[in-house]
Amino acid sequence: MAGVFVAGVIAVVVISVFARWGSFWFQAFMSGADVTMKSLIVMSFLKIEHRLIVTAKIMAKQAGLSIDRKTGMSTNRLQAHYLAGGDVMNVVQAQIAAHRARIDLDFDRAAAIDLAGRDVLLAVQTSVSPKVIHCPSGKNGQATLSAVAKNGVELLVGARVTVRTNLDQLIGGATEETIVARVGQGIITAIGSAESHMDVLEMPSRISKGAISGGLDANTAFEIVSIDIYDIDVGKNIGARLQMDQADADMRIARAKAEGRRAEAAALEQQMKALVTENRAAFVSAQAEVPAQLAEAFRAGNIGRATPLPVRKNS
Repeated sequence: MAGVFVAGVIAVVVISVFARWGSFWFQAFMSGADVTMKSLIVMSFLKIEHRLIVTAKIMAKQAGLSIDRKTGMSTNRLQAHYLAGGDVMNVVQAQIAAHRARIDLDFDRAAAIDLAGRDVLLAVQTSVSPKVIHCPSGKNGQATLSAVAKNGVELLVGARVTVRTNLDQLIGGATEETIVARVGQGIITAIGSAESHMDVLEMPSRISKGAISGGLDANTAFEIVSIDIYDIDVGKNIGARLQMDQADADMRIARAKAEGRRAEAAALEQQMKALVTENRAAFVSAQAEVPAQLAEAFRAGNIGRATPLPVRKNS
């Protein structure tokens, strides 16, 4: 009886196990995905979604990826990536796309890119099919770049930058914002080095050539394929406006200096008038003293008295 009881218990356990995990195990077994019943039971305790892991292993197997337990996309690696908060399906799809495009991308690097916060599937797709970035991006309402040639004429330029993902520098590489900033800087530099805006209008390609030759994609997650100018317009004559502003400033300075000289001349004129008035007052004062001096001379008898002439003796 004891043997029958134990056999019954074992049968119940086996039936329960197969009732819960049998469909996943059978699906993986028929597909050659190498998912054991033990792994399925462990997933339940770790609260890992069975269907996700089994589907990922089947996709990898059918796509021809290595699912070797030591070096390939093993069940333990998928579980570890799931527990780390990664997107298992995104990583598997990225590896399949890279495998089809003959891009070297192993599971460890794909998982590292995913855990770094980058969309590894989008990165692979962009590596296969280049992406177009607008410069400027237009996020701040700026539709074109403003640059000034040496003759002072402003040019308004819009560019499209074609890039593909550089998987080797995806971790730690700069993002699209850096590419847009560098390309914008290169375009402004190229236009600023032109002698005239007409040279740029005649050959817009000199802008893209001058910009792309500066190694703008260094230390970024992208490789620049091309820079194409799709819009270029003539803006303001900045040089003429600056010259007008300078002339206006010079005129104001000259007016200020002339006003200073006029004020000095007016002050000198007032000083001369004061001096004339002072001298006239002294003259009037001197004239007032003449009658008094005449009266004094009359009283002293100095007026009207004949002065005897000296007598000469004859020798």
